[in-house]
Amino acid sequence: MAIQFRIIDHVAVITLDAQQSNNALTISDLMHLRKTLVACQDDEQVRVIVLTGAGERGFCCGASPREPSRTQPGFVAGALKSRETEAEEGSYARLFDLSDLEIWKPIIAAINGACLAGGLELALQCDLRIAADSASFGLPEVCAATIPAAGGVQYLLRAVPAAHAMKMALTGEPIDALEALRIGLVIDLVPQQQLLSAALVLAERIATNGPLAVQSIKQLALQTAHLTPRDFVIQAHLHWGLLRDSQDHIEGRMAQSEKRAAKYNGA
Repeated sequence: MAIQFRIIDHVAVITLDAQQSNNALTISDLMHLRKTLVACQDDEQVRVIVLTGAGERGFCCGASPREPSRTQPGFVAGALKSRETEAEEGSYARLFDLSDLEIWKPIIAAINGACLAGGLELALQCDLRIAADSASFGLPEVCAATIPAAGGVQYLLRAVPAAHAMKMALTGEPIDALEALRIGLVIDLVPQQQLLSAALVLAERIATNGPLAVQSIKQLALQTAHLTPRDFVIQAHLHWGLLRDSQDHIEGRMAQSEKRAAKYNGA
């Protein structure tokens, strides 16, 4: 199985394991990944998700060249169908776009190696990114006379300063881990052997907080970034009101007054 899954306390660890192709993913792999993410969103035990790659060479290098060739329908005909139906007919590009899944639990990308093409598009959709000091990053599609199909250019423009994003997208040249840290693409670099443990420490820090509040913060961050201050404050106030009378908020206030660690249950 190219998609490995386990739960450690309140943290789900999803590992991309197709090492013979630097963890490039087939259509069936991508569909399995999407189903796993949805399962994590619906599982109350899971509060944070860590996405990483197996081995040391690749986090994910996009679509697998091993995928058997299929007769693809015309583009318009496929694009008007569901992602799953289009994929079953041989088109994979929309499967790298996770926005339709509505995963509100934080996703941490633990980038262990080459993070290229669709792999970088997956990482850019994660909320936090840490990397091994040997990792590399790139959108090489332009070198093959095409473009990132799952919003890679736009996501990159949101993640790093525009000049750096445009240089990566227009040249197709990869950058190393130090450069990724310098421009803010990742938040931390660690030695390869410490990567997963560092990701788990960060995930556990997030998981100790109120799970409904954590998901609300992510939802607000993704859904209101384009709004004016007047409108995004209205949305923030609505979320605050929804959380105000929750059991977790009451527990949090009691824990603070009693000077103890809060015990949240997501209610």
